[in-house]
Amino acid sequence: MDAEGRIALVTGASRGIGAAVALRLAQDGHHLAINYVEETGRDNAAEADEVAEAIRETGVETVCVEADVTDREAVAEMFAYVTQRLGSVDVLVNNAGITRDRTMRKLAPEDWDAVLAVNLTGAFNCAQAAVEGMVERGWGRIISLSSVVALMGNFGQANYAASKAGLLGMTKSLAREVARKGVTVNAVAPGFIDTEMTRAIPPEIIEQIVATIPMAAMGTPEDVASAVAFLASDEARYITGHVLSVNGGQYM
Repeated sequence: MDAEGRIALVTGASRGIGAAVALRLAQDGHHLAINYVEETGRDNAAEADEVAEAIRETGVETVCVEADVTDREAVAEMFAYVTQRLGSVDVLVNNAGITRDRTMRKLAPEDWDAVLAVNLTGAFNCAQAAVEGMVERGWGRIISLSSVVALMGNFGQANYAASKAGLLGMTKSLAREVARKGVTVNAVAPGFIDTEMTRAIPPEIIEQIVATIPMAAMGTPEDVASAVAFLASDEARYITGHVLSVNGGQYM
């Protein structure tokens, strides 16, 4: 899928699904802005640089930009920086997300607030920063990473499920607002994907999860990246307000 040198910004792209999405979009011809945020005890800047180096090998331009998506001023500065370095953002992928898993009875209010702030409000901040320019140019793609748990719920993830379900409502509403402006707005809902996050789950729990998946296996970040790449392409021009599930049949 030829992206014709369009500019894509992927949030939370220093590892995992975000990194796979960024690399796939680069392979399709997009120039890439790789967003990351500093974390205590982890060198996300170095990880983002590794992703950028792999992207440069595809022959496109890339920049890394540190910004907390929950901070509106930081988001505005990020978009200004990307525009200055690469050009206006044509494709926004809202991938940044966190988990703070606890049952509702034990869930601390600050863990509810943190997950909603990153997963939902962060996506709103980025979409709002991107959409006006897309409308003015008459072309754009906004793709948000939701989750299978937004559709079916999950034990101990009320905050995460609520944030990811909120993304679906935001996606469908914004899609209606800009459908006549050349901008499509969609979501991808991955199931259980083999990432660093899921590798932290005890093996016996992973076995139980895989038993619920008709395809009898977890997905890969590349499976999700392929879905995002399609929705970002011209081939998906007549698809908007859609939730594309990538879950091996776990939820139908």
